[in-house]
Amino acid sequence: MKLSTKGRYAVMAMADLADAAETGPVTLSDIASRQSISLSYLEQLFAKLRRADIVSSVRGPGGGYKLSRLPTQIRISDIILAVDEPLRATRCSEAKGCLSDGRRCITHDLWDELGRHIYLFLSSITLEDVLERRLFGAASGAVGRIERPAGAPRERLGAGDIHAAE
Repeated sequence: MKLSTKGRYAVMAMADLADAAETGPVTLSDIASRQSISLSYLEQLFAKLRRADIVSSVRGPGGGYKLSRLPTQIRISDIILAVDEPLRATRCSEAKGCLSDGRRCITHDLWDELGRHIYLFLSSITLEDVLERRLFGAASGAVGRIERPAGAPRERLGAGDIHAAE
C-alpha cells in the first residue's frame, strides 16, 4: 500500500508544528518553508485537521496554528484519517468486491489484513513518539505468523462477506 503525499505531508507538518509549538502558535508559511511543502497545500490540509479538532488556529499578530491536544494524545492514524487518506490496501470499495461481478478476489483477505495491520501500527504511534524518535524497531515482532493447521480446509468467502475495518 502506498501512502499518498496528502497523508505523508500532513504527518510531516504536524510533527513540525508539535516541535515548534513550544514557542507559541506556528504559521503555515514557517512550516511550508521548513518542510518544503506548498503553502496552499498546507492550507487545505490544515483546514481538514482543524475540522477534526487536531489543530486550532490563533488569529491576529503572532497567530498561527497550535495543537488542540497534547502530542501524546494525537495518533498518526488520526492525522492521516483527518485528511481523508484511506488506510486500505484492497482495491475494492467497502460496499462492493474487487471483481466485476461484485465478488472479492482471491487475495482480498491478504490486502485487507495488511490494511488492518497498517492501521493498527499507525494507531499505536503518537506524535510524541515521532518527536522523540521512539520508532526504531517499533514494528519488530508486531506481526506474528498465522498458520492454518495441517489438513484444515481453506475458508471460501462469498460476495456478502465483506467486513469493514473497526
